[in-house]
Amino acid sequence: FGRGEVAGRYAIEEETEEERERDGRRETVTTMPRDSTTLTFVIVGEETPIYECEIKAGAKKEETVNYLHEFVLHAALDNIEEAIWTTQSCYLKAVDRYYDLTVSAYATSSLVKFLLLHDSKNDDGIRSFFHDIHEYYIKIMLNPFHTQTTKITSKHFDDKVKALAQKYLL
Repeated sequence: FGRGEVAGRYAIEEETEEERERDGRRETVTTMPRDSTTLTFVIVGEETPIYECEIKAGAKKEETVNYLHEFVLHAALDNIEEAIWTTQSCYLKAVDRYYDLTVSAYATSSLVKFLLLHDSKNDDGIRSFFHDIHEYYIKIMLNPFHTQTTKITSKHFDDKVKALAQKYLL
């Protein structure tokens, strides 16, 4: 199965269908339900996520959307691995899409990956967000008791991520 086919099967319960008239034909358009903007930010160490954060502008998050976001981000990891070797920049831009959601990525020199699932076209804001997060990540890594595979549980880091998301993305 292609990634779109498998993802489509998992997302079928969350989808809504709209019918449109186009050039005299009936066309069914499938879109994801959207109550508000939800951003999902993940830092992936060597192989596992070491930090996860959902930033929501609006209503309470739905668990089904959370699982869908995790699935989309996980599926994008292969594209990120390929993109890392095709550019010299840390910011990899948009590496994958799922319906109207886009996965943007940033890779550090130690191959730690920052992933952001979003629905906006704010390229400069996303680049600035990743750059500032990278600075805070380096400060966390300067702790001698923290390794590249240790989960980041700092409340201060979490607050900084949310503040930067509000500043650059929402």
